[in-house]
Amino acid sequence: MPGTNVLDDAAFLRTFQVMDRVIQDSQPVFMFVWVGSIVAVLATLALGVSQLSGLELYLLLAAAFSYLFGVQLPTVRFNIPLNNELQSLKLAELDLLELRRARSDFEPSWNRWNRFRTIISCISAVLFLLLLFRH
Repeated sequence: MPGTNVLDDAAFLRTFQVMDRVIQDSQPVFMFVWVGSIVAVLATLALGVSQLSGLELYLLLAAAFSYLFGVQLPTVRFNIPLNNELQSLKLAELDLLELRRARSDFEPSWNRWNRFRTIISCISAVLFLLLLFRH
């Protein structure tokens, strides 16, 4: 994000459009890893609930729920809709004021939720690691 901050509005919006389009259209590995992470956490949760107890169970629950509800839910609820809204813009048809408005509608919210997801994913990873080392 620091690199995109210095771009003018049209370049910023176009950069995000291109990055998102590449991910949506040409990166099955990205989709496999993204969906696979959800499946892996759900499988770990399903297996762990029946085999763990006490602190280990609480660590598993905290790690899984923080990942699913603190990372994946905001991704689906906020970041993806913002990306899709941005994809619908015909940037070449927008004047400078409309470009400024589009960026201000997109960037602060997208960044806020991205920072939130990053923090929660780090917490979730630490919890999973604590569980791994404890078990």
